[in-house]
Formats: sequence, C-alpha cells, structure tokens
Amino acid sequence: MVSYLNTTPLVWGMLHGEQRGLFDLSFAIPAECADRLESGLADIGIVPAVELNRQKLDIIAGAGIACHGPVRSILLISKTPFAEIRKLAADSTSRTSVALSRVILARKYGVEPEVRSQVPHLPSMLDHADAALIIGDAALVLDPAALPFHVLDLGAEWVQMTGLPMVFAVWAARAGFPPQDPAPFLESMRFGRAHVGDIARSEHAKLGISEDLARSYLENNIVLELGEREYAGLKTFLQYASELRVPLEGKKVSV
Repeated sequence: MVSYLNTTPLVWGMLHGEQRGLFDLSFAIPAECADRLESGLADIGIVPAVELNRQKLDIIAGAGIACHGPVRSILLISKTPFAEIRKLAADSTSRTSVALSRVILARKYGVEPEVRSQVPHLPSMLDHADAALIIGDAALVLDPAALPFHVLDLGAEWVQMTGLPMVFAVWAARAGFPPQDPAPFLESMRFGRAHVGDIARSEHAKLGISEDLARSYLENNIVLELGEREYAGLKTFLQYASELRVPLEGKKVSV
C-alpha cells in the first residue's frame, strides 16, 4: 500500500474496520508499489495510473485516488514562466505526476523539458532546474500562495484543460492473479471516508501539517470513489501519456 495521506482512507477499513485481516498489508511509495507487483512481491496494490500503460494489470474497479479540481498535493513550482521551462526537477516518488506534468507542459505550454529526478527538497531542486515537481505529503507542507514562484496545481490544470477528472492511482492486481471482488476495497474506502476526522487527527502531526489542512484535503481535494467520468479521465490521460514523444523509460528520471 502507498504510504501517503491520500491513500489512508482507502485502507482505513482494512486497518480498523470490518475488512481488517482480509489482506496482509505493507506500505511503500507509489513507484515501489508498482515495482512489487511487477516483480511478484505483491499481488495487489495501489499503483500509479500511468503504470497501466506499462504493466498488464487488472484494475479493481470503484476505489482509487482522483480529483475534480485542485488536488493541492501535486505542485509544479517554477522560477520562470511555464512556457520557458527547460529543466524540470521531479520528485522521484511518482510516475503518474511526472507524466502528467509532461503532458500539461507539452500540450498547453508547448515545452518538453529535460526531466531529472531529485529528492523532494524545493530549494535544492530549484538550484539545479527551472522548475520543481513536488507531490504528496511533501507538497502539503508548502503554502502555494506564499511561494515567490509560479505555481501550478496539476489537478486543477488537467481538469481545466480536459473537462475530465484526473485519476492518479488505482487498486490493481498483477497479471495472472485471480479476479478480485471489488466490494472489500469499496467498503474499506467508504469506512475511511466516514472517518476522515479520525484520520486527520491520527496523521496530521506525522506530516507536519495542521489537522484542519489534513481534513480539508481529504474532504475537498481528493476523490476516492471512481465512476464512469473518472474512468473516462483515466482513459484520456493514458492516451495522452502514451503519445509523449519520449517515453518515461527513456527519460533520465528514476520514478
């Protein structure tokens, strides 16, 4: 399972509800979750959406991580206007966010920057690049309005550009694993969604953010239940990502 705040509601029932004991859980960053499925070290995981272009995975429908507007936790922060970005330092923990930044920069701003992987530390990233991509909990500790840079919320940018939700991660099983009943995954997520206050109280101090921000993020920025429109957005994103002139595997980025 992914060790980020936005995935905590997905597994809350597996940790504290009626789904406890159904699965043997372990936690990792998104890219590692995908690699564990590919290597056979895990059977099921919350995986970056873009992995569906690379691996033959079976989506477990209904629950995942999406947004219908600003996502707050995926920020492109630039010293230059976005159309002038030539070097992008990318947080090394997300494949989907790297692909999304490249899609938006290419399609909306007409640039295809060189992408380099770095740990998510904004000052050092901007020392070596025009812009930085910061995601997840590392983005939540930043106040976008207070940064003296150009800032794009990539969730908001995608929705404005396409009119569709953006799906960042899905439950999926490795190729060849028996088909899974989606009910436990949905029920675990709904249990988590009903206990967002408990999750915010439990997790905010570990992340260095306020309880109010943690709760607002989970209630207002993240969509956990995926339906027809979300999967239409996912299909569009995967198509755009597949059309990137240089595939992710060919970039100098470890994600």
